[in-house]
Amino acid sequence: MHALIMGQSILKVGLEHCKNLEDIRSAIREYAKTNTTVPRISCRGWMHSMTPDGVNSAMLDDLDPLGRPIFVDTKDLHSTWCSTTAVKELDIQTTPDPVGGKIHRDADGNPTGLLEEAGVFTIVWPHIARVASLEERAAAIRSAVEAYNTVGYTGLIDMAMDEDIWEALQKLISDDPNIPMRFAAYWLIKPSATEAEHLKQVERAAELAAQFNATKSPGCRVVGIKIICDGIIDSCTASLKEPYSSNGASTDAIWTKPQLLPVVRKADSLGLQVALHAIGDATIKMAIDVIEECVTPTRRPRIEHLELSSPEDAARLGRLGITASIQPVHSDPAILRAWPRLIGEHRCGRAFAYREFADGGAPLALGSDAPTAPHAPLANMYVATTRRSAREPGPDGPAAFNEHFALGLCESVVAGTKGAAYSTFAETWSGGLQAGMKADFVVCDMEWEKEKLLAAKVSETWFGGRRVYGA
Repeated sequence: MHALIMGQSILKVGLEHCKNLEDIRSAIREYAKTNTTVPRISCRGWMHSMTPDGVNSAMLDDLDPLGRPIFVDTKDLHSTWCSTTAVKELDIQTTPDPVGGKIHRDADGNPTGLLEEAGVFTIVWPHIARVASLEERAAAIRSAVEAYNTVGYTGLIDMAMDEDIWEALQKLISDDPNIPMRFAAYWLIKPSATEAEHLKQVERAAELAAQFNATKSPGCRVVGIKIICDGIIDSCTASLKEPYSSNGASTDAIWTKPQLLPVVRKADSLGLQVALHAIGDATIKMAIDVIEECVTPTRRPRIEHLELSSPEDAARLGRLGITASIQPVHSDPAILRAWPRLIGEHRCGRAFAYREFADGGAPLALGSDAPTAPHAPLANMYVATTRRSAREPGPDGPAAFNEHFALGLCESVVAGTKGAAYSTFAETWSGGLQAGMKADFVVCDMEWEKEKLLAAKVSETWFGGRRVYGA
């Protein structure tokens, strides 16, 4: 998950209900009309399938009479669509494409308003963090903590930690040492022009980990590094072994293997865990190859997402002790309607192969990647166990997606508790109900049946022996 962005997203205009461009425009126009004091308009939940003909700034420019900057995030956070005033605020007219990212431009070289991949997390994210005060950023993280407590969380694994977020998190903890959440952070290694710049980022993560660890700071730890190796299938930026069916294009990974190896090797030598974002089958193979070559198995390396894997690579995870860090809410059939067109029916049959990961002996850690997807764990487990839609449930909803890859209910609960704790070396004090462990637990009003998980409710959340949420 992403603590700061999650907190900020709570206040953003939700576009999840939109079906097309006109729906999006209507939602933003209505928000602008009734929220005249906010300095900029930020939106979440846009999907490329809502705008199949593409997007540009002009589509947003007439929606706010006050002319405020408008930023629209895709649900996966890998693309941002900006109004003309937002583009000007970003000051990217002459900015070259960042390594591993793209600033889309027209025939005259002017930004069209769409930024992708590293363009988002090296340009947009830092800008949004900078224009918010330290107090506002800390308050956003507090809002995220409250939202997570409400649905039963007592621990969070932040997968894109950087200086701006870290500063805000430390401010929050300093102001409220009893904040009811335990944080484990992976430092985001951003693509840079040189290996030296990459290694400097790893050294910064190690510096923080030496100070903030299970011994010195168990409630807030830096445990490793995170590298976003490719994009996503919905925007055709995930790296696949075969071209995309929709456009015949082949997309390179954000990081090449020669770029990854020294960074991962350095992190391992400094005692850091390695987390690699890999969605496409080509990137998944590369990530496993890199881990096999230079990561100590006892470091518990992990791969995030694993959305389109080959049978051979699915089997390798367990053999190499690689944690499969999965987000079942990303496999909700309601958000996969474009996949047959994008990658073909034949490859859809390989998507989200959780059953193979488990059967191959891979440790499973179940999360949400919020705010890229809904953060409630019970709905997440519903999708994991039924492969049906939590977004559009019922007989009129979409058909189950790859039911043969479903997990069992017990497997899913363990993956979301003990498995998540194991993935960050916290299993001796968290992730289970045993004498001597932290009294972090949740009380649910539910029946132990996967089909009834959407009706299940969190009644109470307890953190360190005190109740922090009660329905």
